[in-house]
Amino acid sequence: MTAQSFTVADVMTKKVVAVQPGAEFKEIVAAMERWKVTALPVVEGEGRVVGVVSEADLLLKEEFHDHLLGLVEQMRRLDATAKAGSRRAEDLMTSPAVTVAPEASLPQAARLMASHHVKRLPVVGTSGTIQGIVSRSDLLKVFLRPDEDLAAEVRRDVVEHLFPLSRRQVDVRVDAGVVTLSGEVRDRALIPLAARLARAVEGVVDVRCELTAQGRT
Repeated sequence: MTAQSFTVADVMTKKVVAVQPGAEFKEIVAAMERWKVTALPVVEGEGRVVGVVSEADLLLKEEFHDHLLGLVEQMRRLDATAKAGSRRAEDLMTSPAVTVAPEASLPQAARLMASHHVKRLPVVGTSGTIQGIVSRSDLLKVFLRPDEDLAAEVRRDVVEHLFPLSRRQVDVRVDAGVVTLSGEVRDRALIPLAARLARAVEGVVDVRCELTAQGRT
């Protein structure tokens, strides 16, 4: 099968806003405000990612601004209180950064975001150099694929592959990303597989499988 498989490189934002380890607190806040982002990669040298500084890291300064902690709470939140007293990216950032490779699949990137509770990931090559940024909204771009493109891919990579003899009896319709498969096929056992493979096509929202086996109801 030749089903199109989208990777992080296909949907990432290539224009990257980053800061150096020595960037000052106000400089970081200003960059976030200017570019309307909630986190910035911290890079050094030729663009090697060494960490990420987020709004959550910066807000610790406000959280502890007029709040005196007891000794027990200070020990329990040692990292947070250290960040609250810092003013440079290298001391504020979360390191090592959670990153993703450009060839990673979209589900892999989504699982990384979910497991680490982050909204965006720096995309780095084998040398650790930043190549882009992928966000939650970027991962949703595949759902903007035109219905006709989805229909053509399902027909080519699912119907014609599974049902070469009865492919002309299968109708593929797509409306708002929802695929409907209808018609008669020779092999009943392949019907569930057809639905599963159609659902796996990037950009498909759902599948309605109305296929039946020839000679049966």
